[in-house]
Amino acid sequence: MRTSSFKFKYFLCFVILLPQQLIFSQQWNGLTLYSNGNATSAFLVDTNNVTVKTWLGLTGGTGYSSYLEPGGTLVRSVNVPNSVFMGGGACGRIQKIDYNNNLIWDYTHSSTTYYTHHDHCVLPNGNVLMIAYELKNQADLAAVGGTAALTSIWPEKIIEVQPTGLTTGNIVWEWHVWDHLVQNVDPTKSNYQSSIVNHPELLNVNYMTTKDWMHCNGLDYNPILDQIALSSHNMNEWYIIDHSTTTAEAASHSGGNSGKGGDFLYRWGNPPAYQATGTKILNVTHDVHWIPEGHPNAGRLVGFNNQGVSASVSSVDQIIPPLSNYNYTINTGSAYTPATYLQRTSGFGYTSNEGSSEQLPNGNQLVCVAISGKIYELNPAGVPIFTITTGAKSSQAHRYSTCYINNPAPPQPTISLSGNNLTTTSATTYQWYLNGNLINGATSQNYTPTQSGIYVVRTTDLNGCVYVYSIGYSYTLITEIEELSGEKISIYPNPTSGIIDIDLNFQTAKQIKVVLFDAYGKKVFEAENRSRLDISSLANGGVYFMSISLDDKKPVYKKIVLAK
Repeated sequence: MRTSSFKFKYFLCFVILLPQQLIFSQQWNGLTLYSNGNATSAFLVDTNNVTVKTWLGLTGGTGYSSYLEPGGTLVRSVNVPNSVFMGGGACGRIQKIDYNNNLIWDYTHSSTTYYTHHDHCVLPNGNVLMIAYELKNQADLAAVGGTAALTSIWPEKIIEVQPTGLTTGNIVWEWHVWDHLVQNVDPTKSNYQSSIVNHPELLNVNYMTTKDWMHCNGLDYNPILDQIALSSHNMNEWYIIDHSTTTAEAASHSGGNSGKGGDFLYRWGNPPAYQATGTKILNVTHDVHWIPEGHPNAGRLVGFNNQGVSASVSSVDQIIPPLSNYNYTINTGSAYTPATYLQRTSGFGYTSNEGSSEQLPNGNQLVCVAISGKIYELNPAGVPIFTITTGAKSSQAHRYSTCYINNPAPPQPTISLSGNNLTTTSATTYQWYLNGNLINGATSQNYTPTQSGIYVVRTTDLNGCVYVYSIGYSYTLITEIEELSGEKISIYPNPTSGIIDIDLNFQTAKQIKVVLFDAYGKKVFEAENRSRLDISSLANGGVYFMSISLDDKKPVYKKIVLAK
């Protein structure tokens, strides 16, 4: 989701909609950020077309994306030449430069085997998501049932980097599409499925296979769902994946809030890519993102469709994904809904490549027509009411309120359990969510949960400029646990000093998942595919509740006592 440009990626700009802002002929007041391709400068332009801020003499040319963090810090991609990966949107490097032009982070992820490109995304904790190529050879491709004759192929990965110093960072999470492939030509391979259409959660390795295969270009983060959206130029699709996973889970097909690991939770735009019946709607797409809270049509998925209307007319398309908590509904053997776009905006011209849009709090849209170097603000009827001419190709443009630019974000809130109440760190306003859904009336610092699930809280800074979202807190209601005994599964010894054995009593399962909760419902331990567990490292003795899941069946619960 975006807000005055940070997409839904990080923070949402909190804007009070005044009556005059709801007059559709009016501009949405704020400052527009752009940086031309390969430029060493970036600009903020007001709604009178006056440049009010310029970053000059930046190190390295702009690679693709530029955003602002709250407080006015510029976060830009930088082009680093690479002799192996030479696709469009080349980057290899991410910088953060404060409002006073001080370089505060300069991180390079470029080698002969990997290379960042196109978009990036700052998370509420300050870490940065990046799209990157990784190198695979012909043998790697053949090993997963690929039939194309290629000396190399560049599948995508997403990395989350935690800044640790001026030029250093730790990769704390990663996802690789190579872990989520399917094919129906070689039954000797582990990723073989006879039906591609029945497995839309996986990418067909033999669909449109080229060296620069997917050519992903747009990246967005939804902090309420803890999910990532990704757009692919060559596949003509938008994807959603689960970010709540561990890196190990992201390489698998289970785990995370969705329970599906790193598989695609949703994809849209080109049903033939997974052999489903339906019309291809996207034709060269960029810049997928969610419309953020506080904006008209919040929750819609939006992207730039370069040849959406015709081979010479671009559009911005919007859909409502079939979201159900952390998953998306689909009829097996069919394409994901909707069958076509819900809303389409065109009439602003054409760009054969790149481009972005941003849905503003008053219902207007900011559209960057990259190749022509034009940035338009359109009213809800799609009529241009404001134009910036950049003088060169600019891949993206974003608008920010002055309140957002002038006020650094507060710390990310944290949720803790106190008795039967969830509580969060002190802030100006609060809003609680359960399993990705807003809880009406839950606007206090404390919340008493009435059911199990993943809880998130959104807080606001003192100036009312910035929304900040917590990470999800997994809560299990104790009364629910005590009702399920699971008589067919035995655990022993109980009480235990730390070692627990699980006896399935002749039941069979391909996947066993065990989660341990303390007396307040907080998850304290988990393991997979192990029948002997060592929980002696838990800090305290006492009563715990164990959830045991066999394959996709409903879990059973056991009450255990740790004697220490």
